[in-house]
Amino acid sequence: MNAEFTIQGHVIETDRLLLRAFKPEDFDDFHAYGSQEGVAEMAGWSHETSEEESREYLDFFIAADYTFAIFHREDQKVIGSFGVKPYQVELEPELEALKGREIGFVLAKEYWGQGLMLEAIEAVSARLFKDYDFDFLLADHFDSNQRSARVLEKCGFKPYRKEIIETALGPISGRLMLQMNPYRNG
Repeated sequence: MNAEFTIQGHVIETDRLLLRAFKPEDFDDFHAYGSQEGVAEMAGWSHETSEEESREYLDFFIAADYTFAIFHREDQKVIGSFGVKPYQVELEPELEALKGREIGFVLAKEYWGQGLMLEAIEAVSARLFKDYDFDFLLADHFDSNQRSARVLEKCGFKPYRKEIIETALGPISGRLMLQMNPYRNG
């Protein structure tokens, strides 16, 4: 079952990042990374996004209350997003009775390869597993996005099954990953 969780009032800090709710004044940073070729496509939308479309995405993130802004402390700007959204996939019966959510993330291209998303995933996962007693987390990635596959594996996610991911760009082949709560005994 989908666990209850909203991001309002939650701030997660790491050495280099601050994960917090998006604000309307984050628009310029949001549009900048969301319009980068190769970044947007890995999130399932086109980098040829107009300012109006970006504003609609940002307004949705604010209203939906499940997507953190990834704020880079040193550079003092938003460099990505991190969603903790209700999952919408069918699961095996043994998982259906357990509490979980699906995570998803996007990071500006100039910050790739610095371990920042690993840092964000580990911090958010620890908070959800320890403080909110989630049983599991899901995440998916496109087959073409091996960077996301590797970071998820480094964070303890295991392949769950192949899937077709519906995106604004159309259906894309991918893989659903699963992490069970690592802080549980037995």
